[in-house]
Amino acid sequence: MPSPAITALNAAGLPYRLVSHGAAGSLAEAAAARGVAIPDVVKTIVVRRSADDHLFVLTPGDRVVSWPKLRTLLGVHRLSMPDAAGALAATGYERGTITPFGASTAWPVIADERLRGREITLGAGERGLAIALDADAAIAALDATVADVTDPQPTR
Repeated sequence: MPSPAITALNAAGLPYRLVSHGAAGSLAEAAAARGVAIPDVVKTIVVRRSADDHLFVLTPGDRVVSWPKLRTLLGVHRLSMPDAAGALAATGYERGTITPFGASTAWPVIADERLRGREITLGAGERGLAIALDADAAIAALDATVADVTDPQPTR
């Protein structure tokens, strides 16, 4: 039985391909396993505005959410990230598998502007599986707001 993500992609008529990969210890390993560049490993971040109000933020793999930019875009003073149990309750997916496609609630989606014009990979709702698809088609299907909401990944 396909994951809710695959069911949602099929229902939307979006062309995609599934990419099987093993566990990865780093973003670079994930990109290599998926056969893509690091920015094309898109992270789906669950953000909480209030107890029952969440949204998804899609970020390129080499970038992180800019909380000041995101708060300004949303016109709010406070945002947070739910813990693992909260993310599961809000989306129906475990961390590491989260995708806006087929989530238990269709929360709003914000996509970082750097995703446009690329083929990206997203979680597929299952461990060891990713979805590769055209970012512009995904953004349109999700009715995502596109904005500059990230900063470069800090170096360690």
